[in-house]
Amino acid sequence: MSVLEPPVEVRLSARLARALAPGQPLRWTILVYLSSRLLLLAVAVAAAGIAHTSLASELGRWDGTWYMQLASTGYPRHPSSVPSTLGFFPLYPLVIWLTVHAPGPPNSALLAGLLVSCAGGLVATVLVGRLAAAWWGEGSGRRAVLLFCFFPGSIVFSMVYAEGLLIPLAAGCLLALERRRWVLAGSLAGVATAVAPDAVVLVVVCALCAARELRAHGWRSRQARRSLLAPALSGVGISAFAVFLWVWTGTPFATLQAQRDGWGESVDPLALARHARLLAHDLSGVGLGRPDVYAGHVAALLGALFLLAGVALLLRRPRLVSVEAMALTLGVGCLALVSENVPPNPRLLITAFPVVLVFAHRFRMPAYRWLLASSTLLLVLTSGLTYGSRWLTP
Repeated sequence: MSVLEPPVEVRLSARLARALAPGQPLRWTILVYLSSRLLLLAVAVAAAGIAHTSLASELGRWDGTWYMQLASTGYPRHPSSVPSTLGFFPLYPLVIWLTVHAPGPPNSALLAGLLVSCAGGLVATVLVGRLAAAWWGEGSGRRAVLLFCFFPGSIVFSMVYAEGLLIPLAAGCLLALERRRWVLAGSLAGVATAVAPDAVVLVVVCALCAARELRAHGWRSRQARRSLLAPALSGVGISAFAVFLWVWTGTPFATLQAQRDGWGESVDPLALARHARLLAHDLSGVGLGRPDVYAGHVAALLGALFLLAGVALLLRRPRLVSVEAMALTLGVGCLALVSENVPPNPRLLITAFPVVLVFAHRFRMPAYRWLLASSTLLLVLTSGLTYGSRWLTP
């Protein structure tokens, strides 16, 4: 690096300022996002027609059923050994409930959930585009927006899934941390920790940023001490949820119990090996005339390879993203790799969005066109399996 070249933090801050300036191509980002939603709507309509089901049943299936039930009936009083709504965090269904009971439409939990997810996906797309432009420049930022919208995991923005609320909060938290806006960053992280369990990674991210700030400027710096507000605020959401559970069910760990006993969720360092064994078992059944192969095992193994490849690209010199973004990626990725039931599938990969965006930066034309075409094809294929069958969960 030339002695006259500014350090990477200065370059990132300058690019961030340009990315956040007025007059950026917001209209283009919105059009790209809406185009991807129209594509997924067409897939859902086709899947509903083939399966002879309603469009509503396809858009609201899988976890969406539980989120809508939670928005309508609330939590049970006690954990049980069968699947229940206690296995889900409260903020997304609460927003659904508020949307349903607000004056005017929509008046159904399904439409409200889809509206929240779709609107949140648009906000997430705008924010990740600005982050990518700050890291790598406008050209890479535009490519990142395209890949983000047409990545298979983006189906969560067209279903009743909490990632439509979680990802824009996480992206906003990263933006605030990079701009040293500690109260805003901590507040966004605190809200996110009431949305989904993997948002707890944001608490670690905020703590790491505060530690770095204190190390760089010392405890005597008032601005450095202010950085402690971010980790202090980041755990508010999950703490409030724990207090509610304590009052409502008698234990602050009711959700953990429900996920373990009702949903079979646990931490297993060999979780991917289990998916490989189950896939081998399914494939052996094909030869015996049993054609059922759960595509989720394939998605888990391929997702792990994609995750490792993306992390390798992020770690290559020169440093491509901020420390905050790298911490988010590694945190969510590690949780996915050791989760019994939520592997590094497309939904988890898009939650750790820097690992997706980096491919848009590293791949140049014409390789990027092939990457985008392949991603779009996979989006259609995996969405068809998700909407129209029981072969793949989001």
